Amino acid sequence: MDVKKKTGKTESFMPEKVVVSLVKAGAPYDVAKQIAQSLSSRSVSTMKSSEIREYVLSQLKSKGLTSVVAHWESYDKKKPAKK
Repeated sequence: MDVKKKTGKTESFMPEKVVVSLVKAGAPYDVAKQIAQSLSSRSVSTMKSSEIREYVLSQLKSKGLTSVVAHWESYDKKKPAKK
């Protein structure tokens, strides 16, 4: 699967990036790995980065990890926009 970034650039999906981001946000490693694997197994050729973000956040919410969602969203608001 490929990821289409906000900039329009396309890159290969790397599940490790999802795992690292989730663990940094406070998710348990096993949950992070599970979410990344479920994304990897999707039968689409390309996903927008925003779609991946929404999928990840919905998975966290369904698992009751609202504090991780809050950390992730807080980080998103603080990071500078890429040019």
